[in-house]
Amino acid sequence: MNRKQAYRLMVEHTSSESLQRHMLNVEAAMRWYARHCGEDEEQYAVAGLLHDFDYELHPEKHPAWGVQYLREHTGTAPEILDAIMGHAAYTGTPRTTRLSQTLFAVDELTGLLQASALVRPDKDIRQVELSSLKKRFKNRAFAAGVNRDEVEQGARELGVDLEQHMQNVLTAMQQMT
Repeated sequence: MNRKQAYRLMVEHTSSESLQRHMLNVEAAMRWYARHCGEDEEQYAVAGLLHDFDYELHPEKHPAWGVQYLREHTGTAPEILDAIMGHAAYTGTPRTTRLSQTLFAVDELTGLLQASALVRPDKDIRQVELSSLKKRFKNRAFAAGVNRDEVEQGARELGVDLEQHMQNVLTAMQQMT
């Protein structure tokens, strides 16, 4: 499975533009971490693009449905499948690789960043600053669907200070536009 194939599969299974944008944001954050940690950027990108590809059509079976589909119909690497299962805490799948820890760590945080951009008059992620992001993170009424506990847990599992993690993901998303 390469990035081009993953993108095509994501678009085929997801019609929601906001969900597609989310997966592209996660891809950007995954690429940033892969680049900065000396990991396989293509593998990280594929995991980011595919982690929620099944959510729109099979929310009650997500991510197990998607992982089973990928296992049966594609040549997706087992490490990517494990990361996709592990990004959903409720599956109980342990995150034992850097890939799976990174996917879990960036997933929820990209949602907070996207919401922070959308409330700006220009809706431009490039204008979001870390200081405003930190304030919005503390305000649990803002982007209430973002699980702050999982954001904090993800940063801990990665071994990155929360503020630095926020800056890393912000930088990744700002660089993608």
